[in-house]
Amino acid sequence: MTAKRSTVSYLKWPLIVTVVGLGLSGWLGWATEGSTSGIVSFLIVGAVLAALEIALSFDNAIVNANKLEEMTPVWQRRFLTWGILIAVFGMRIIFPLAIVAIFAWINPFAAMHLALADPEEYSRIIGHAHGPISAFGGTFLMMVALKFFVDEDKSIHWIEVLEKRLRVCGSIRGFEIALVLVIVLLICRSLPEYEQVAFLTSAVMGLLVFTMVDGLGTYLDNIAGSTAEIGAKGGLGAFLYLEVLDASFSFDGVIGAFALTTNILLIAIGLGIGAMYVRSMTIMLVERGTLAEFRYLEHGAFYSIFALSVVMFLQSLVHVPELITGGVGMALIGFALFASVRQNRREA
Repeated sequence: MTAKRSTVSYLKWPLIVTVVGLGLSGWLGWATEGSTSGIVSFLIVGAVLAALEIALSFDNAIVNANKLEEMTPVWQRRFLTWGILIAVFGMRIIFPLAIVAIFAWINPFAAMHLALADPEEYSRIIGHAHGPISAFGGTFLMMVALKFFVDEDKSIHWIEVLEKRLRVCGSIRGFEIALVLVIVLLICRSLPEYEQVAFLTSAVMGLLVFTMVDGLGTYLDNIAGSTAEIGAKGGLGAFLYLEVLDASFSFDGVIGAFALTTNILLIAIGLGIGAMYVRSMTIMLVERGTLAEFRYLEHGAFYSIFALSVVMFLQSLVHVPELITGGVGMALIGFALFASVRQNRREA
């Protein structure tokens, strides 16, 4: 029987990455500012960015763990290796550059030069794209949350008054899509006319991507073939689903990071440190079977996802501090954990 790993063992690589990342942050501060105060400033911002990423993505770790339990060991390893590379380099570096390249109508190399040579203008373009990004991410995440609650086969309920009614709605074909579209249209009507087309287009794209990824995963899981082939292909569908989900979670953190600094390298370092902790939390949840032990923890994560989607929609209208976004998510997960422990004691 394999010995149970200690909590510290799960934190080995995140701690190593933290030391290296903060060292790079200090070096970057010296290279940029050329002073001790620059080193200290960059160290503090890097640490805050890492904490921000962890707070915003804890629910992401829970959902990842839930999906990983359904994947084959091969695809689990691929997600935990390739996935972290995509998360750190794809979402924290390439994604912001792609936004600037699209909205400024310049090539990616020019976007990189702009990020390094004129970070203020780079940040301004990112801020200008905040509305469409929030529409895409909010739509995708709301569909993820509703897919969990609006399910006829769902048998465990945390907030029974609400969740039983949502389960009944699972028999209504297209209920989730209709609900999300109504919310999108209501928010769209509250926006200035010149922002409505971009917001609506991005929201529809978020809905389309969710439908395609979710449908692809279902198709690959049900495709005819050998058991091994089905498992491998099902792993591919789940892998793609998790990558898009991780991207949607990252939108808020990446945009919020520009409120602290316009240095794209510092943002990549800080958020990359946080991403390593999220990865380790995911592994720990899977190996320890935490989701099975604490039955409502998954519910708290999906309530947190729904709250995050609402916040992303609201950010198209007003600024919502990242502290509130992360705090609400952590509070919902904390309540779910407390309810799970209390329920376990009752049954014991």
